[in-house]
Amino acid sequence: MDKQTEIEIQAAAFRRLQKHLMEDRTDVQNIDLMNMAGFCRNCLARWYQEAANERGIEMDKTEAREIYYGMTMDEWKASYQTEASAEKQAAFEVAFKENVTDKQ
Repeated sequence: MDKQTEIEIQAAAFRRLQKHLMEDRTDVQNIDLMNMAGFCRNCLARWYQEAANERGIEMDKTEAREIYYGMTMDEWKASYQTEASAEKQAAFEVAFKENVTDKQ
């Protein structure tokens, strides 16, 4: 497989993952994704931002999230986010540290 085809397939897989999380499974909470998989929608938006920044495209966290989510975070939270239990919040602190803070 040539490099351009590989890039196009990877991009298509990313778009499908984004569609799955943003349209098909809006019921799955970010906190559950982070706690179980070590990443969430916000991580995907951050990785998008980092890729843009690496290519000289200025983009901040808010802009990247709006591109990834297709709406503002306030709109997403109002439409889809539910209250997390104390146990989930505690697990999130550990998962975030292990998968985000310590990785940077």
